[in-house]
Amino acid sequence: MRIGIVGHGWAADAHITSFNEIQGTQVVAICSRRDLDGETLSARYKSPISVFNNLEEMCRADIDLVSICTPHPLHPEQVEICAAAGKHLVIEKPVGIDLEGVRRVEKAVKNSGVKALVCFEVKVVGHFKTMRAMIDQGLLGDIHYGECDYYHGIGPWYDQFGWNKRKDFGGSSLLTAGCHALDGLIWLMGNRPVEVFSYSTASAAPTFSEYEYPTTTTTVMKFENGAVGKTASVIDAIQPYLLNVHLVGAKGTIWNDKFFTTELGGLNKERWSRVETPMLGSGDVGNHPYRELFEDFIQSLETGQQPIFSFEDAIFSHRVCLAADLSASESRPVSLEEMS
Repeated sequence: MRIGIVGHGWAADAHITSFNEIQGTQVVAICSRRDLDGETLSARYKSPISVFNNLEEMCRADIDLVSICTPHPLHPEQVEICAAAGKHLVIEKPVGIDLEGVRRVEKAVKNSGVKALVCFEVKVVGHFKTMRAMIDQGLLGDIHYGECDYYHGIGPWYDQFGWNKRKDFGGSSLLTAGCHALDGLIWLMGNRPVEVFSYSTASAAPTFSEYEYPTTTTTVMKFENGAVGKTASVIDAIQPYLLNVHLVGAKGTIWNDKFFTTELGGLNKERWSRVETPMLGSGDVGNHPYRELFEDFIQSLETGQQPIFSFEDAIFSHRVCLAADLSASESRPVSLEEMS
């Protein structure tokens, strides 16, 4: 499986490293607006890499899959170019910063017949897999309430801050970061939201004053089975990175790495029990579990089986984010039917 990468920044470096760790997979091309040196890159990543400045030209090369790691608003056009060339796709989130962009990506993938994966890699962290297994084994019973919140200070100390602070590039707090939490909550709840209501605000700290959009939002979701959920997206948090999860069911509760359930005998009813499972402790994509996500997707291409996380579900999560942003701007509930 020969891989081409679009963009060469923070995310691209993590993608290249992860792809090259997968047996039978190799990054062979990088497309960038900058003048990169192929020999230097080949030595750095220990694989022969050709450099392109034109995406259409790279798509004419001998590659099977393109991974898009550029700033958010560039994704729709780049997806259209790669899909039209018959290349399978890995797309960094968000796939677009408005409904038109998301629709363009969805249409390009479906009309071309290529397969696509969106990088919602948080769901393959050990913590999320453990929670999903506990739910599937009935330790929580029917879940009627869930929270998944994203707390992270994305300030000038991050390379992406220069463009992320712009409304026409970052999009919103949810689209640029909190979508990981929102998508993860939908997966854990096991059904889809039908309506959302969202409020937005921003920190008074001068550090975050350059943002052109509200840096904190909280979104309440009503799910199709009657359950309720909430996602806070706080990219102006003055604290260590935290992906907070709290799920409440008829038979038990999970709160991050703690839990209680009536389905296991011998637990102390006055105290939480603890699950020793890897938790995501950083917003640095170099620490994110891309390899497992990519390996599953590549296997699905080779076998024809469905990947663990579908492109359709990822697109739906984007629509929920856009519905939440619309709700915050217009101060009203927004039905997901409006985003179809």
